[in-house]
Amino acid sequence: MNKMWNLPRASVAALLLLGAVSGLAAEEILPGATRILVLGDSITYDGKYVAYVETELRLRCPDRAWDIVDCGLPSETVSGLSEDGHAGGAFPRPDLHERLDRVLVQLKPDLVFACYGMNDGIYLPLDDERFQRFQDGMRRLRQKVAASGAKLIHLTPAAFDPVPIRAKLVPADRVASGQMFEGYDEVLERYSAWLLAQRSQGWQVIDLHGPMTAALAAERQRGDPRYTFSGDGVHPNATGHQVMARALLSGLGVPAESLAADFAQYDDATSRRARVFSLVHRRQRILTDAWLTATGHQRPMKPGLPLEQAQGQAAELARQIREAMSP
Repeated sequence: MNKMWNLPRASVAALLLLGAVSGLAAEEILPGATRILVLGDSITYDGKYVAYVETELRLRCPDRAWDIVDCGLPSETVSGLSEDGHAGGAFPRPDLHERLDRVLVQLKPDLVFACYGMNDGIYLPLDDERFQRFQDGMRRLRQKVAASGAKLIHLTPAAFDPVPIRAKLVPADRVASGQMFEGYDEVLERYSAWLLAQRSQGWQVIDLHGPMTAALAAERQRGDPRYTFSGDGVHPNATGHQVMARALLSGLGVPAESLAADFAQYDDATSRRARVFSLVHRRQRILTDAWLTATGHQRPMKPGLPLEQAQGQAAELARQIREAMSP
């Protein structure tokens, strides 16, 4: 049984604060969690933030048997909504709830991270009905994860950045379904604020949106007003994924000071961290596609390897990861 989840909320908060100040022992980072499932949209499917987190967990807790499965699906929502003409009219956005039961049954996670919101507002201004669908979808997700016996940690959505795509954006009074609202990040701020407010109801929520927004603002204040993590306004580059990963790990109680020092090592491709990350990300990519195919979904995309074959390749990469982790 995961001891952390049996503590009163005040005790959990105290534990995380203690970790932020003094550092956490290996057994205190996600205690009791072995198989961890990560759900989300194309940002999660890209998987770099998941791979950075796994790399740090492996290096900081080398004796723990981490089994982290990224099962993000591009275009997906938790709300079940889709805009007119999505993907040129080829297919509607997939709905997490169409596949969630199968994923939970087949993967049998101890812990689930879920990062949704970017697609759930359909890139339009804030709307009561869409907002309600987002909230209802999150509650359904919680019910299904709880019924499976797993625990759930919500992640607020990544930031939407209008700066690199100004020419494609439309003001609120003229935007229509299938277009992109110029102030869409205001919608994501509202979705994020609602999620964070659920902490008072006992929800475990880690904020990624706020740290991404703050990091963008800080870089622009240094002198480059067009600095961005995302060329298309939506999908973060490697630096943006690092910001997400650091926020997630900090939310688990890993000290921010050590994260700053350790993440600086990823800039050196010859460093141990960079080598381990490369292998971890390769392994995740193989398993992500295989599990998506094995569990099934309704989004047209290239199928992954048969699960047994993918797991064989993943086992070899796991061996290489252990070798690369050696000092």
